[in-house]
Amino acid sequence: MQTDFFYTKTKGIKGRIKERIKDFIVTELDEQGTECTLWLNEETLDELQKLEIPENPKECKFLWMEMQKFNLDVNEAIRRIARFNGVSKKRITYAGVKDKRAITSQKICFFKPEIQRLKEFKSKFVKLGKAEWKKEKLRIGMLKGNKFEITIRKIELEKKTKKRKGKAEKEIKETEKKEEIKELETRIKNCFKEMEKGIPNYFGEQRFGGIRKVSHLVGKEFIKGNIKEGVMLYLTHTNESEEEEIRNARNKLKETGNYAIALKEFPLKFRYERGILDHLNSHEEDFVGAFRVLPKALRYMFVHAYQSFLFNKIIEERINSGIGLEKTEGEILVNGLASAPLIGFETVFAEGKTGEIEKKVFEEEDIELKQFYVKEMKEMSSKGARKEIVLFPENLELKEISEDEFEEGKLKAKISFYLPKGNYATTVLKEIMK
Repeated sequence: MQTDFFYTKTKGIKGRIKERIKDFIVTELDEQGTECTLWLNEETLDELQKLEIPENPKECKFLWMEMQKFNLDVNEAIRRIARFNGVSKKRITYAGVKDKRAITSQKICFFKPEIQRLKEFKSKFVKLGKAEWKKEKLRIGMLKGNKFEITIRKIELEKKTKKRKGKAEKEIKETEKKEEIKELETRIKNCFKEMEKGIPNYFGEQRFGGIRKVSHLVGKEFIKGNIKEGVMLYLTHTNESEEEEIRNARNKLKETGNYAIALKEFPLKFRYERGILDHLNSHEEDFVGAFRVLPKALRYMFVHAYQSFLFNKIIEERINSGIGLEKTEGEILVNGLASAPLIGFETVFAEGKTGEIEKKVFEEEDIELKQFYVKEMKEMSSKGARKEIVLFPENLELKEISEDEFEEGKLKAKISFYLPKGNYATTVLKEIMK
């Protein structure tokens, strides 16, 4: 997955992210660079306002609006909107995926909505606003980037032992806390300066499936043509950090292969797994049909996770070999920067030393390019692309350092920054926190 290598040299601050939902705020910027307006937070969840929708004099088919969501992934938020309106989720599109455990604001688009019904939509965890009729559909990728405001909690820097003669204990503690705050500020700002020169553009851990880190493994099975193995891996792969109930249910399914029992034992909140199980319970060997229960965009994410896994490995190999992020002879440039392939059936590898690294990483996987054309599920095929291996975070700002009100004796730091689309905040946080 993502390497433990840290590119910046500044000492890390450790700490924890996403301790509370409001600690991670993501605001989407549209293609013109205009920010969505965020108003949803823990204090206003109960302020349910009726959605205002303007007249549609030009008879446009698409209604664009802003969606603010609280602790929900984008597919679940859209599912709730679609269910309320009694329409298919396919009628609602979005430009970019956003974090689940966060407060996020983004654009979505409704195809020929039922206006009166939509006006009545209410949810404590999803809000809609700023409706606008347009002739064109909102599609994946139609955004400039995202602004992040993140609070890192439970920060406790290592104490420096000093003799403080003639001072009371309270005064000593106050002095030590001031020194800790100053040191924390210094580390963060120094790391900001280093990152302005560029850091490895790794895909973040959420690309690989959260706690279980299974998405890229499932994707590889599909690329190899092992549909059944991929589906069962998705259903049964466990991680010790999962809740005991779901972990036991996955293990039992792996042992017995009994879909009916699994349907009873998988908790209701695991909707995707339950949907697959329900299909397999009725059509035991139809693993293609079972996986197609998942939204199309989600199905493709498994192959993209595998591509991302290989991309990260290529960056790691470049750094370990001494080439690093610099442009070299034979390099294929993207936006003037060194790049690595998101490998697909039309991939062309670079020349020179970087090309050797790309081919080495690929050959170690024991697959062929043509296998990225998945005959059994063409929607999971990928011709490939290339992506910059260098990330330049913009507008890095330390907004606040203060006592962590939920963890006595520890500090919190609030930072903000902007990233172009397709890049991960965790890549930046990794360098700061180490």
